[in-house]
Amino acid sequence: MSRSDYVPALPPPSGQPLFIEIARAITEDIRRGRLQPGDRLPGTRRLARALGVHRTTAVAACDELASEGWIETRPGSGSFVRADLPEAPAPPGHRPLACGFPLPPPPARLLEERPTPPGALEMLGGHPDLRLLPLTELARAYRRVLRGRGRRLVDYGSPRGQLALRVQLARWLNERRGLSLGPESLLVTRGAQMDLFLLGRCLLQPGDRVGVEALGYPPAWEALRLAGATLVPLPVDAEGVDVDALERLGPLKAIYVTPHHQYPTGVTLSAARRLRLLRLAAERRFAILEDDYDHEFHYRGRPVLPLASADSAGVVVSIGTLSKAFAPGLRLGWIAGPPALIDRACALRMVVDRQGDHVVEQAVAELLADGVIQRHGRRMQRVYRARQQALAEGVRSHLGGRLAVDPPAGGLALWARILDGADPRAWADRARARGVVIQPGPDFHFAGESIPFLRLGFAGLDRKELDEALRRLAAAR
Repeated sequence: MSRSDYVPALPPPSGQPLFIEIARAITEDIRRGRLQPGDRLPGTRRLARALGVHRTTAVAACDELASEGWIETRPGSGSFVRADLPEAPAPPGHRPLACGFPLPPPPARLLEERPTPPGALEMLGGHPDLRLLPLTELARAYRRVLRGRGRRLVDYGSPRGQLALRVQLARWLNERRGLSLGPESLLVTRGAQMDLFLLGRCLLQPGDRVGVEALGYPPAWEALRLAGATLVPLPVDAEGVDVDALERLGPLKAIYVTPHHQYPTGVTLSAARRLRLLRLAAERRFAILEDDYDHEFHYRGRPVLPLASADSAGVVVSIGTLSKAFAPGLRLGWIAGPPALIDRACALRMVVDRQGDHVVEQAVAELLADGVIQRHGRRMQRVYRARQQALAEGVRSHLGGRLAVDPPAGGLALWARILDGADPRAWADRARARGVVIQPGPDFHFAGESIPFLRLGFAGLDRKELDEALRRLAAAR
């Protein structure tokens, strides 16, 4: 939105240069919401005239804001408040208190948030391109549900999630994944991380052994560890998790797997291993926690149906989210399993956050009923297929001899092997300094070993951005 009438309110003189005071006033208006992401600022001439300063002062203030990541300049269009704003600085005089009581040791691999530098290109494998999200349809759905049922939806409600959403999710999963679910077999959650947190406490007791893929997702491991699990890593190869190694293990309470597009390698669990895994679980009576990761984005042949579709023994618990298929910020996921387990998870959920956001749930139910999410998924499958190909071609063009990639049948990232002996973490650090964010392979290794791989995501960047990211990555080598 254009804010040509906008004039920042300058504070009393502080002794700082005038352009800094102007920049701080505009920053404060962004923090307070007077200026919103996407708002267009008045031109420097108009701003200088309104403030009674020289234009060079206004230009210097805008340059300062741009360098700090608050605004971006688009040639021929003007300056705009960025969508990805930096962390706001603490107000003057703010002093955080030191903790006055002892804290227990943190989880073994607690991940710290690492902000992305302003203007950096993110090659993160789990991040969809939200620029293509059908926001107009989402906004309409919000308005409809708030007009019709707003007061009821903002009241206390069922911890299972809105019935309308569970009905639509069951229909969608039955059609797309070959399942046979009713709403009683679903619990709506705030995402896969919450799924694992709840399941760990429903299924496990301290000391129970849980098999995990030796290349995998550390936050998932920590959710299971926090439930007291002893994790047992299993090798991963071109056919997915090694079921032979699993068979040689002693008693297990559960196994956590990503069979469709293995995280982080992208490989698909072979049909033979799928059948053996289901047989072993039924014989030894352990649970299979199946993370239905990136199911919607399969580019070659028909998507392989999940393990849950072939489960006749009631051993598979399926978890999934709309984070990749639609939008991660909605925080919508689900657990699908036997009703007895869903009842227990629902009771546990009551002591965690009681219920989800029923306004969001009802709006998403309408989007599923209207086919909006399904159409968006089909569109993004075409977009991501082209971007996967563009990234693979770009790696060969810009980094041939340094990286090798073998694009998997689906997913939102490539698992790239380092060919020239470069240290993956050091390369990732140098790349970040040059404005491209990548994930080094050791971050995904159960033991943290320095394996020669990088994970390169492509979903959030268009072809031009991918090319520029690879140029920066090559320069950082």
